[in-house]
Amino acid sequence: MPDENLELSQMTTTFIEENQKVARTPSRYEEFIQPCVAELIASIIFVFIGSVSVIENVESAGRLQPALVHGLTVAVLVAIFAEVSGGQFNPVLTVAIYLVGGIDLMMAIAYIIVQMIGGLIGAALAKMMTSRVKFANATGAAFTVVKSNDQIAGAVFGEIAMTCFVVMVVCMGAVNSKSKTPLVPFCIGCTVIVNVLAGGDVSGTCLNPARAFGPAVMANYWSYHWIYWIGPLAGALLAAGLMRLLLGDEKIRLFMK
Repeated sequence: MPDENLELSQMTTTFIEENQKVARTPSRYEEFIQPCVAELIASIIFVFIGSVSVIENVESAGRLQPALVHGLTVAVLVAIFAEVSGGQFNPVLTVAIYLVGGIDLMMAIAYIIVQMIGGLIGAALAKMMTSRVKFANATGAAFTVVKSNDQIAGAVFGEIAMTCFVVMVVCMGAVNSKSKTPLVPFCIGCTVIVNVLAGGDVSGTCLNPARAFGPAVMANYWSYHWIYWIGPLAGALLAAGLMRLLLGDEKIRLFMK
């Protein structure tokens, strides 16, 4: 009988300890600082790898090399950082996720700041790594596809449409409870690849102002740079609107609940 009581007491203690572990409140570091650090590191890696893929691109590979590099890098980064920060590393994506209720305002602002800083650092690392000749030939991986006013409409529309596509994939696969999937890193990576392959010659397929801003600063190239802010932001707002009005679950949708 004493042995049974002792065993019951031990089981009760173990159960209480396990519940306490599950119910542990995340520290301030885990809630705010660590996610921001994760977004900074992810942004550095993405812009660094993406920029190097453009600067070192073999001409015979065409758009295939940058498309695969950007898409696979996104897939890997989302997979490893999703549980820490959400794996966003894109200011317009953060705006969209905020608008559909996936992140609070202060965290969204912090994310956007560190994402832009990460873009600058990533572009600087790409400049350090590559030769001056190749860096100059590629204009530091800045977006140089648009060279005349005749191309503006197509480039802006392309950035809006393709950004809307990738943001919808993120929101549907990672935020919307009815359609969440563990395959979201793969889905996002594939979306980036097909976007680059489809629209690379139209706008360069930026989709991410941090990816545009860092290389533009390093190369001091600002021609039509505004396209890569206005287009992706408009696309993200369009995707967030679709989620709020039509595609979101009952928590996200504003009407017809």
